[in-house]
Amino acid sequence: QVQLVESGGGLVQVGGSLTLSCAASRISVSGYDMAWYRRTPEKDRELVAGVTIAGTTNYLDSVKGRFTISRDGAQNTVSLQMNTLKPEDTAVYYCEADRRIYPTATYWGQGTQVTVSS
Repeated sequence: QVQLVESGGGLVQVGGSLTLSCAASRISVSGYDMAWYRRTPEKDRELVAGVTIAGTTNYLDSVKGRFTISRDGAQNTVSLQMNTLKPEDTAVYYCEADRRIYPTATYWGQGTQVTVSS
């Protein structure tokens, strides 16, 4: 069964850094558009960062310059390096994989909690 498993979440102080990892099983992250989303009780799930199969990246405006998404084909993982964290970054972060070559498919991880404390 396809699995996306997030790790690296936790509690960090304002201004600190945290790296999230998404480990894929039974799919190759190199063959999918990969993305990180986040959700809070107050907000709908929003796209934080994404990287296409071609390597193009895009970021939520509020995280540009602070977050970096990267793909590691050898480890079959996708990471999100988060720097200069702010309280508003507190959320559950989800890993997503989108296959855009037929047959198309979308997979989601279970999420990992990130809490930024002041």
